[in-house]
Amino acid sequence: MKQLLLVFLGGGAGSTLRYVLSRWLNTSQNGIPYGTFAANILGSLLIGLILGWAFKNNSLSANSTLLLATGFCGGFTTFSTFAYENHLMLKSGDFITFAIYTLTSLILGFAAVFAGMWLTKAF
Repeated sequence: MKQLLLVFLGGGAGSTLRYVLSRWLNTSQNGIPYGTFAANILGSLLIGLILGWAFKNNSLSANSTLLLATGFCGGFTTFSTFAYENHLMLKSGDFITFAIYTLTSLILGFAAVFAGMWLTKAF
């Protein structure tokens, strides 16, 4: 039960921060949803740092990892919104923005996780 509460609390905090970031960065004037993009890339970097630190030092407990990685990062990042925004771009015929947004998100998302893991090994 404690683990469920930790994931719930972390997820709530992450989701709230993602909402604030999206409200701040997403506007109807730009074609790319920068809030979702920023949340997904930052969340990918953060989960790489958290899990890299946990694996390297064995200093994070399982509960801390649940709170931070599963809860916070899981709530902060969002695949469902990413997929929906891609659907809207395709539906509106904005194929170039769709391609740029999708490829950049995937490439930078993977790179951010790897960078986070590498940074914890390097320091």
